[in-house]
Amino acid sequence: MMNQMEISRGAERLKRPAIIGFILICATFTGVLIARWGFMVELFLVALPLLLIILTAIFLRPGLGLYLVFVLNYFALGIYRYLNMIPWGLTVDILLVITYLSLVLQMFHRKVEWGRARNDLVLLAALWFLYSFLEMLNPEAGSRVAWFYSVRGISLYMILTIPLVFVIFHRRSDMRMFFLLWGIFSLMGSLKGIQQKFIGLDPWEQRWLDEGGAAQHLLFGELRIFSFFSDAGQFGAAQGMAGVVFGILALGEKNRRRKLFYAMVALPALYSMMISGTRGAISVPFAGILLYIVMKKNYKVMTIGLAALVAVFVFFNYTFIGQSNSTIRRMRTAFNPEDASLQTRLTNQQRIKGYLSSRPFGGGVGSTGSVGQKYNPGSFLSTVPTDSWYVMIWMEEGVVGLVLHLCILAYILGKAAFLAMFRLKNESVRTPVMAMAAGMAGIMVASYGNPVLGQMPVGIILYTCMAFMFMAPAFDREITTEQALTLQTA
Repeated sequence: MMNQMEISRGAERLKRPAIIGFILICATFTGVLIARWGFMVELFLVALPLLLIILTAIFLRPGLGLYLVFVLNYFALGIYRYLNMIPWGLTVDILLVITYLSLVLQMFHRKVEWGRARNDLVLLAALWFLYSFLEMLNPEAGSRVAWFYSVRGISLYMILTIPLVFVIFHRRSDMRMFFLLWGIFSLMGSLKGIQQKFIGLDPWEQRWLDEGGAAQHLLFGELRIFSFFSDAGQFGAAQGMAGVVFGILALGEKNRRRKLFYAMVALPALYSMMISGTRGAISVPFAGILLYIVMKKNYKVMTIGLAALVAVFVFFNYTFIGQSNSTIRRMRTAFNPEDASLQTRLTNQQRIKGYLSSRPFGGGVGSTGSVGQKYNPGSFLSTVPTDSWYVMIWMEEGVVGLVLHLCILAYILGKAAFLAMFRLKNESVRTPVMAMAAGMAGIMVASYGNPVLGQMPVGIILYTCMAFMFMAPAFDREITTEQALTLQTA
């Protein structure tokens, strides 16, 4: 039997010179890092155990990585107001790559159904990314770094997100979970926006306004509500889309609990869209509802829907009711073709047209906006405001890129509408497809007035909707098969 005095215990091992030297080196190195980067290093060391747990969980269950992408997609840019030392936007990119890596590692012990991502939607996403990638060769482009920062929202998130949804979220229950998460996040955004309007801003939000945000969010003494989004434009468009999608889901849902939940998301979302002060966002419900009543193919619904749209148009365009209310007053300017802001945009577009007349491939990805001002200062395109998603695509990728982009979006929306109108038989699948297609139509129209389509959180939410719409025929066949088996066994 071993003598108890000979057993090397933990406390005894720590007295070894090698262990003591290693601890001293680690402590010295950590001290140097903290002295150089301060709070960032301390935060990283505190969060390291949690990060390792999350990383392990993603490698065991890749679906968790995609869920975390949805979470960060909604909150990353808002968190930046509170912790601006961390590039939160890049965490979405990192999570997407880690999720792909976890799927690759999963292949060593189980079959990963990559074949689910072999379809026309993924092909179109790849084609759009390839075109954006080749823009690096554009002789007008001034910076590869600018290309990297801009291409993420333009096409990278699209090609990374859509295949993952096909491979990981391929069940109807996954689509319902997606709606649950989206609904919760949208409701949180609505409540935060309502808090800002009626209670006020917190110190970090006020600091953000003081450091430059007020230029676009304080107009004539009225605050444009931005919630925890990057800006009021994103907030208004995202909430408008949520209002349309969840409103349609509520109309078609038979389960009482889900119906109530969808309605509880839709109504505050539409209200928060209005208090955002984003005039272009009002086109989201207009375009979405118009497409919905067409897809519904029901004369009663079509009559009621068109009457409602006409009534809203008449209210804003031909009356002065509620003009004393700043929210209604600002929304009403969206229907005024003589609005000074609109005229300025049209004038800018004429200047851009002349510049791009000899540049069919544009000025290069990353040549406009804040990225263009930082990496291509003094260039013509960096000095002209885009004011629109499509104008930005036109400026950076030329008329060739704009036509390609519009054709891809039109094909996706057209196929989804066609499926809803003529192919899908079960309302439990048809209604979500109509809802997502209506939301997409609204965002496409709103993107003429604001650069919202590829930005967080709208972009990744929209790409996920695209994947689920294209999965709808499989869901429909699954339900039909289940119903047939139920009849056989009855």
